[in-house]
Amino acid sequence: MLARVYRDPMDTFREFRGELDRVFNTNSAGYTDTATDWVPAVDIKEAKDAYEVVADVPGVEPKDIDVSLEDGVLTVKGERKSESKDEGEGYTRTERTYGSFYRRFTLPDTADADNISAKTEHGVLKLHIPKKEKALPKKISVEG
Repeated sequence: MLARVYRDPMDTFREFRGELDRVFNTNSAGYTDTATDWVPAVDIKEAKDAYEVVADVPGVEPKDIDVSLEDGVLTVKGERKSESKDEGEGYTRTERTYGSFYRRFTLPDTADADNISAKTEHGVLKLHIPKKEKALPKKISVEG
């Protein structure tokens, strides 16, 4: 049985616009974005007891990744450094992007900010964000 695949006709335009933005180093509003040279793909998963953020960061050393949390906003930034090239070696096309990246995520109130952990394995950054235990309802007595 054949499955139907729906493709939004505007996807082609968005892809073209994204390529133009990348080439001219601007975002869709026209502002130059010098802080980010590339953006790693990210998956966010929610389980019963935790959230997990998984980012593809191939070629990025753990020492070149900075994860921080401030005012409920989780920031992941880093840099993929260019490999050294031999002077005599010629290139006809380079598609791999090098440079810095920067991603920010607002954490829900249920996130346990004190117990977040991060690790990399095979070019994948995994952030484990436990959930806080739910506060039990509390009976408040009324005096009178």
